[in-house]
Order: sequence, then structure tokens, then C-alpha cells
Amino acid sequence: MAASVRLLLRRAARLSLCDFKAGFKTSRRCCSGAAEDKTTHFGFETVPEAEKAKKVYEVFESVAQKYDVMNDAMSLGIHRLWKDALLHVMHPQPGARLLDVAGGTGDISFRFLDYVESQLERQRRRAARSAQTPSWQDISSRYSAEEAEPESRAVVCDINKEMLRVGKQKAERLGLTSGLSWVVGDAEELPFDDEQFDIYTVAFGIRNVTHVEQALQEALRVLKPGGRFMCLEFSKVTNPLLASLYDAYSFQVIPVLGEVIAGDWKSYQYLVESIRKFPDQVEFKQMIEDAGFCCVTFHNLTGGVVSLHSGFKL
Repeated sequence: MAASVRLLLRRAARLSLCDFKAGFKTSRRCCSGAAEDKTTHFGFETVPEAEKAKKVYEVFESVAQKYDVMNDAMSLGIHRLWKDALLHVMHPQPGARLLDVAGGTGDISFRFLDYVESQLERQRRRAARSAQTPSWQDISSRYSAEEAEPESRAVVCDINKEMLRVGKQKAERLGLTSGLSWVVGDAEELPFDDEQFDIYTVAFGIRNVTHVEQALQEALRVLKPGGRFMCLEFSKVTNPLLASLYDAYSFQVIPVLGEVIAGDWKSYQYLVESIRKFPDQVEFKQMIEDAGFCCVTFHNLTGGVVSLHSGFKL
């Protein structure tokens, strides 16, 4: 309820600002006209800002059913290694709260829950070994009430209802229901209170956002102090030979795979083009720092095909 009220207040503030600006229309008609006609990219196409979100929604609504199959086909399964690398660098501990934005079909959240469960299992094994040869501290602690194991939670947040529906179905097949929530939400206007999460992830989704700077500000807002922002995204290939091969594969093979497997050439043509329009590693690192994050770093994976960015909220 509190999150909904905050969301309404933010929207009202934006509307009030728009009304205030509207008062200058007669004296600054040219300027206001330019603001209303703002454009952005949708792949290589230039579209009005107001239309991009709808077009992106339609893309993912179209590909949702075959999304996971296409990920395997397009990357030859390497996307699984990239996501595993994200969790290895994240190294979440039991009790952590994750917000997985543009979480789609849940791959990152599933890995997160599996990882923290493995951490808990290690702790249990260590406790069992120490119980076999207890120290006086261990014996003393047995007289105290046992503490409950910390509960980790993952929230998958995506603007696309069809992607979330597919993700829920996959979670049920895998038996992953405990500690997992599914929320419809916009990365630019998250439906959560301030300082709610320990980790914010966005994997292969931020390039589809209309206002990336606003999404980064929202990430900062919902993270707790000390919280970590992590972004896995396609980036700029650093090796010239690999870059040529990658471009040829991207434009000549991936749309064909999209047509054959998903029956959708145009959506995968957009996805290929959107990668080329997204800022490179260094520029995106600067954007994250400008949003207010500290200790921002990035690591190239597969020669820069993908980059993993990380930053902290202090």
C-alpha cells in the first residue's frame, strides 16, 4: 500500500511539473513544441519517445513463449555461463533480498535462490562437523535458543505480463516457489518503497528502457545503503576480428533463427539493432557513476560481447 501511495505521489509530482511548464506555452511555443517531439531509437529506427515502450512491449510479448529456446539458440548456450558468472561475482549470502528488474522468465532469480541455498547447505555442513568435536563455546550456545535460518527473497519485476506468465510456469515446473515473487513494474518507475533491496540486477534488459538514466536513479532509490547494482548487457566487442564475425552472425543469422524458431524475424532484428545503439562499456560505466553509484567497475565476457557492470550505493 505504501509503495502504491509513493508511486502515485511521484506521478502527481511529474504531472504538476508538466502543468507548470505548460503555463509557458504561449511565450515559449517553439521550445515546448521541441520537447513534445522528443525522439529516441527503436533499434535503428527513430520513433517518438512515447511510442518506444509500447513497441518494446510488443516485441517481448511476441517472443515470450520461445524466449528461453531462442536464448540458447542465439548464444549457443553461452548465455548460461554469462548468468553463472553474474552470480559468482555477486556471491549473495543467506538473507539477501534481490530485485531482478526486466527479470523476464526468471533465470537470474532462480540462480540466486539456488546459490543462497547452496551457501546455507555449506553452513549446515560446517555446523554438523563442529558438533562432532564441540568447543566449550558450542556447548554453551546449545543452551541458547536456536536462531532461525535467514530467509532470502527474490522479486522478479518486469513490465511485460506475458514474460512473467512464462516465468511463473517455468518456476512451477522447477519446483521453485518459496522466496520468489512476481511483480509487474516499469524500470523507470518501480512500485517499491525506498531502500528495500540488497541487490538490484538487470540482465539483457536495460538497453530496452526509454530513459536509462531514470532507470538507474530508480535502482539507486530502492537499494539499501551498501546495496549493489549489477547489470549484464551486450556491449562492444574489443577484438576487431571477433567484432566482424559477431556482426555477420548477428545480422545474418540471428533474425533467421528468430523466423525459424519463433516465427518472428522483426523482433530479433530489433534486438540485434538495439545492441548496437546501447552505450559501450566505458560510457555506460560513466552513466552508472553519474546516477550516484560508487566503486563502479565492469568486466568483459567473451571478448566484450557481454559486459558485467557493478556499483554500490553508499
